[in-house]
Amino acid sequence: MSDRLPPLTALRAFEAAARHLSFQAAAGELNVTPAALSFQIKSLEEHLGAPLFRRLNRRVELTEAGLALSPQASEGFQTLTAGWRAAKRVLDSGILTITAGPAFTAKWLAPRLFDFAGNHPEIELRFAATLRMLDFATDDIDIAIRFGPSDQDDPPDLHRALTIEEWVTPMMHPDLAQKYQTIESLLEATIIFDDSMKFLKNSVSWADWFDAHGLATPDLHGTHFSQADHAIDAAQSGAGVVLGRISLGEAALRQGNLVAPFDTALIPRANFRVLCPKGAETRPGTRAFLDWLGREAGRMEGQRDGRRMVLAGG
Repeated sequence: MSDRLPPLTALRAFEAAARHLSFQAAAGELNVTPAALSFQIKSLEEHLGAPLFRRLNRRVELTEAGLALSPQASEGFQTLTAGWRAAKRVLDSGILTITAGPAFTAKWLAPRLFDFAGNHPEIELRFAATLRMLDFATDDIDIAIRFGPSDQDDPPDLHRALTIEEWVTPMMHPDLAQKYQTIESLLEATIIFDDSMKFLKNSVSWADWFDAHGLATPDLHGTHFSQADHAIDAAQSGAGVVLGRISLGEAALRQGNLVAPFDTALIPRANFRVLCPKGAETRPGTRAFLDWLGREAGRMEGQRDGRRMVLAGG
């Protein structure tokens, strides 16, 4: 039997029909008529010398040969699609797509982007703000900013371009800072709970922060937020005191909308990792964004000055 491959259009028709188990649905996906799709599959079966589908009354089933071909055909077209998208990204240096969590995008990236845009008007930035793990190949992503455990290993085909350290400390509206001037007084404050890091094996909590000062923590009550930026917003409004994440509260601290009056901060066993496919870090657009990101992260380090940094759970 010859190993000469059949026409790509025939294989594409088969892959779609095998995935849908419907000639009608496959034809709709490929924007051809069912008759044209049926003709392509028939030509493929003639090339193979055996049927790939059993034509039943109102449906189709894969034959043994069809079952053998289907997963390989699907994988092959996925690989081709990924390669085509990668080639387009290399050529399309004027567009850069970044994925990051919604909170980080809103509170860290968005307030700073005017600086990058002013210095790089030739680069169009696109953001996919989601906690879902997007795929560099299939989702057309150039750079991923992901928060997770510090000891987490990255896939071997990815380059870690940068690590942005996270830490937490009590943050509040300046008016509340006049009321809660001592660590002990915080035990009487209205507490805002940021539950965004509960997914970590060794998370951080108010109990950890009070424990770092040798204080036993009673049962604290307050409002819980699953999104860290919502907790920061509540603290800015004066609703209470939050154990705020520096990555999301730094802009408000710099602008004076929040204050962090106590010198003790907790370091979670987690950080932000900035990832891109290996080799992509040298492309002009990617390199420009990574360099800018590194400079901005460095400026955030000034908030650490004079603070006592305590490893959470340590």
